Amino acid sequence: MSQETAALPSSNPRLNVSLARRAWGIRRKALQMGEVQGQGYVGQALGVADVLAVSYFHALTLRARDPEWEGRDRFLLSIGHYAIALYAALIEADVLPENEIATYGMDDSRMPMSGMASYTPGMEITGGSLGHGLGIAVGMALGLKRKGGDQFVYNLMSDGELGEGSTWEAVMSATQWQLDNLICLVDFNNQQADGPTRAALAVGAEAPKWEAFGWFAQEVDGNDIDALVAAFDAARSHAGKGPRVIICNTLMCKGVPFLEARESNHFVRVEADEWTKALEILDQGVPA
Repeated sequence: MSQETAALPSSNPRLNVSLARRAWGIRRKALQMGEVQGQGYVGQALGVADVLAVSYFHALTLRARDPEWEGRDRFLLSIGHYAIALYAALIEADVLPENEIATYGMDDSRMPMSGMASYTPGMEITGGSLGHGLGIAVGMALGLKRKGGDQFVYNLMSDGELGEGSTWEAVMSATQWQLDNLICLVDFNNQQADGPTRAALAVGAEAPKWEAFGWFAQEVDGNDIDALVAAFDAARSHAGKGPRVIICNTLMCKGVPFLEARESNHFVRVEADEWTKALEILDQGVPA
């Protein structure tokens, strides 16, 4: 998070927390929300936590206490069922209060199980029907560019959305309009509701496809924070006039080995005592 625009005073020790510790905090909060409902898209949240930590605490310019500040970078969650992950990041960033974890998925909660922008501060769009986020991001990036702004638009999408035609229409549009203020983040965990992504339409290396459409493309280990920081920095500083994409290869349920080992964890249901077990395992490896 930009020090210039951070909502917390510079003397607050939370500003000096490592990115690894931020990612751990996001994972822990996601598990706590999963425990509230006894189920959820926790696997995705655990897998993408490092990407969110680097996004919110290294790359994005925002004001936690003023989530609609015009000068902010925009972070779009195309994948509405990843809302639990974004809520965890927004709580970690002090956009949402931690005491709302207990309301996750409840009636009148600001954190419904599928993300809705009208409910949640810091959530830019309502996700859901997959493949729409990048098109919205193109419109936002074009609008900001025409207004003369220097903000970036980040769009987090799933590997499953690579099978949607609307995604590739947006890819071409972004190149046509030379949207060098657009950074797409693809969470490639190779899991969809009905099987591996690679068994569907995502065949072959990803970066060359985007490059063929005129994008500056990088593919990294999405659970390696140093690699992510370097990729985000390269995307922001790239001198070309085209849009940028970072394909982030992540592991579902990262950080909780007994969940990582499950053959299918697209939607996580565990025994009641296993939420405590998962939190205990995560707490054994608290980063500095």
